[in-house]
Amino acid sequence: MASKYPPEQAPEQQQTLLEFPCKFPVKAMGRDQNDFEALVTEIVLEHAVLYAGEKVTINASSSGKFISVTVTIEALSKDQLDRIYQDLTACEHVLMAL
Repeated sequence: MASKYPPEQAPEQQQTLLEFPCKFPVKAMGRDQNDFEALVTEIVLEHAVLYAGEKVTINASSSGKFISVTVTIEALSKDQLDRIYQDLTACEHVLMAL
């Protein structure tokens, strides 16, 4: 059975403005404890690889209680990004993922 969508209008492409593969920063925020950087990095890298030449970046809040971790990946699909965000938001140590 032929698809009802022309190849250039597949459902996944209709749901996002991104063109895959692409460079995509994934950011997660949480308390500065329990090796948060390693936790976030591990979750993201279960689904993707670091974008060539990029490093994991960490920024601390002015109070020092919270940190944000940004992992720039080579995103291959919307489904891949959805799985990353589902795993991050399911983690009790992640307060917010962008």
